[in-house]
Amino acid sequence: MPKEFSLFIVALFAALSVTGTDKEKKIAEKYPQILDISFTPTMPIYTAKYSASLFSDAGSWIGFTNPSASDWVNGFCGPFTIEDRTWISKSIAEIGVEKNGQKIKSNQFKRDSVSYFPGFAYMSSQYESIKVEQQLFFIDKNHAILQLNSKHVKWNISSTIWLANAIIKKENNSLNVQLAKGELLTVTFPKSFNLEISDKSYSATSTKYSDGEYVLISFFSNQKEKDSAAAHSVKVLQNAVMSIEQSKQRWNEYLSKALRKDLPDAYNRIAVKSVVTLIANWRSAKGDILHEGVIPSNSNANFNGFWAWDSWKHAVALSHFALDLAKDQVKALFDYQAEDGMISDNVFSNKARNNYRDSKPPLATWAVMEIYKEKKDIDFLQYMFPKLVKYNRWWYKNRDHDQNGICEYGCSNGLVKNARFESGMDNAVRFDGIQLVQNGPTAWSMNQESVDLNAFLFFENKLLKIMSSIVKMPYDDTFDAKKIDDYFFDKEKGFYYDKKIDGNFISVEGTEAFIPLWTKLATPEKAAAAIEMYKKPNKFSTFIPFPTVCADNPEFKYDTYWRGPVWIDQVYFGISGIRNYGNKELADTYTHQVFTRLKGLTASEPINENYNPSTGERFRAPNFSWSAAHLLMLYWEFGK
Repeated sequence: MPKEFSLFIVALFAALSVTGTDKEKKIAEKYPQILDISFTPTMPIYTAKYSASLFSDAGSWIGFTNPSASDWVNGFCGPFTIEDRTWISKSIAEIGVEKNGQKIKSNQFKRDSVSYFPGFAYMSSQYESIKVEQQLFFIDKNHAILQLNSKHVKWNISSTIWLANAIIKKENNSLNVQLAKGELLTVTFPKSFNLEISDKSYSATSTKYSDGEYVLISFFSNQKEKDSAAAHSVKVLQNAVMSIEQSKQRWNEYLSKALRKDLPDAYNRIAVKSVVTLIANWRSAKGDILHEGVIPSNSNANFNGFWAWDSWKHAVALSHFALDLAKDQVKALFDYQAEDGMISDNVFSNKARNNYRDSKPPLATWAVMEIYKEKKDIDFLQYMFPKLVKYNRWWYKNRDHDQNGICEYGCSNGLVKNARFESGMDNAVRFDGIQLVQNGPTAWSMNQESVDLNAFLFFENKLLKIMSSIVKMPYDDTFDAKKIDDYFFDKEKGFYYDKKIDGNFISVEGTEAFIPLWTKLATPEKAAAAIEMYKKPNKFSTFIPFPTVCADNPEFKYDTYWRGPVWIDQVYFGISGIRNYGNKELADTYTHQVFTRLKGLTASEPINENYNPSTGERFRAPNFSWSAAHLLMLYWEFGK
């Protein structure tokens, strides 16, 4: 056992003892500043360039940040619209007070502290002896509550709307802001407040002293949604204490389901951050998106829809702590299943953007089975089974050029770039120099058969057989597992490789070779040989294990998307595959390396899209959902 790992085990058991006070404390409150969401927007309005972290929750299409220390504003910043990438205001509710006849403007307050807990943001500020505390909670997809606390003050809340084309109106005791596309932001104040609007600004002032107040911030896709929620909106504000408590209970449920009791707090913090990342990327049904789901990242302007294989990975993780959301995540893609069975690459609130030029690797059946395992929901399984079979058959009808039972990645428009996209590994070294062959009027394949695709299809076939017996529906099984296993394994090199359609190996060692072990397609002998390749430092056992192509490949580039960086889904497939063949100690060692070496993972930095295999440096989209999903899977499987 490596010395590093031995020391970890000692520390692990030392960390397991907790005090009675800790046990009684609500779980979410044990993880302050789980992410640093400090950012103050400035004019001109930041749009697509904004890539920092956001507080969003409950499927809302808006998010907020804590103000930065260097540019303090006495209110939570935003909201920021996640689909259109627009800051509606610097802070929709800047807080000033009156105490003992003295008026203290919002800009006179100085920063005291800020934090982001799972499920709520917190900030406090001071002016001389006056302290103001603010907390922000999302109640549901449309409503957030701002809780204000101080000692015997009158409140003066104000803001300026930045959007030139916004229409601002007063409706009873609410500020109503209509955006250019018809979306609506409302800020509703207690009845004891006087609300005044002047051009693009407002001021809401309380008429009586109090120690605390509640303000409702709401966001709706259109007037119809706002009207249908009107009665509920009133109840949320009238019962603000209960609404907040329900939000806290929801988060404690997430975390109590997600967290293990036998792992150290550093590991638990990674799991909590992963849950926070997934839930912050949760979006409700909107426009042509008919079910809820999780976007890849709220920090990237291009990621405001649902992608296929991202969704399957998200759903597997969500099934353990947010089961209904997991089901919806799967349904959102299958809502747009084509007549021939194809699942589009992605879906958006405007369905004209849905991409049928390519699909994505077939992991949907895995997601559905993991969801079923949680509560044995036979209705869900019966609903999904025919759709999954239809998707499975689509691959063999449209992506098996020579009809030999071994499929290829491809596309529906004859463009190489879309065939690459279908693999999910857009610029992988193994696809250098590929050509396309036509299978039909709207079906092309690479002239290359891929080991990961066919291992996924093997796994899908195995799960479909199990599902068939549960739902009592027929499923024809003609899959030859031994043929696939032998076909992609190079006996001379002891590793799995893609092949050209002519049968020649493509001798590029990449993480696609992990999938036969993850799906348990590999024989024990082949798995043992492949693991020996994993363990070589010049191949896959880099500082952060499992770069997407082996480190000694001439085309290896540590910072170039699928040509060298570490992707956490591939890390998971590798580690879980090792665990499948009985090498628990090695799997745990690799997991420990990931958990302790990725930059910022146990601190307040976000979880990123990919990482430098030599240093653990974070690359590309922060707050990346499938990285979070697979970190949770590694966490749940550790030590087992």
